[in-house]
Amino acid sequence: MNILAMDSSAKSASVAYLKNGMLAGQFYINSGLTHSTTLMPMTENLLNIAGLSLKDVDVFAVSCGPGSFTGLRIGIAAIKGMALATDKPCAAVSTLEAIAYNFKGTDKLVCSLIDARCKRFFCAFFRCEDNGELKRLTEDKALSYEEISEIINRDYTDTKVTLAGDGAEAAYELIKSSADNIEAAPLHLCFQQSAGVAMAAEKYIKLGKTVSSHQLVPMYLSLPQAQRELQKKLRGK
Repeated sequence: MNILAMDSSAKSASVAYLKNGMLAGQFYINSGLTHSTTLMPMTENLLNIAGLSLKDVDVFAVSCGPGSFTGLRIGIAAIKGMALATDKPCAAVSTLEAIAYNFKGTDKLVCSLIDARCKRFFCAFFRCEDNGELKRLTEDKALSYEEISEIINRDYTDTKVTLAGDGAEAAYELIKSSADNIEAAPLHLCFQQSAGVAMAAEKYIKLGKTVSSHQLVPMYLSLPQAQRELQKKLRGK
């Protein structure tokens, strides 16, 4: 099973190729360039260097959210186009789940976090199990840092909780005074990567949870800031 995976849910961008369960290659960049500039050249170069082509791909995977509204749309559009052109299925992967896959093979309890601004975070909890699998403990939600701290102090006091994702540093600073059993993930494991998207996609495929290119859509947990501001103004009238 060959999986081409893409992540553009935040500032960084990456493309990975998983070949029969092994990571054949991954390109990762966090330079601040727009995803529309980097993703397709990275994809082309990865396939060329690995001696692969789009026709070799069995499933196209992408992080579908939560995350940056613009970033998600760029990655999803790229994957939709390639899947449509090759008539192959897609795997729509939770960005938060993909982050937790950075810790596959460990014994970590992971709190995946994406900064949603205004001291709020997209958040989900996962436990890495002894058999190498990842167990989802909560659904993806948009929560305040106080709500995240409450969950940790209520449900996960018996273990160290590893905060990961592009919201981990900000959340750690906000929560550390009220939850003393948290730790920030090391930088090389902290951020979303397409390798995690590919590994999550493997499970989705086994469960029969693939979709067509037409069915592939972003999974937003909140409205864009512009729409929130507009609603706020309308309510104030």
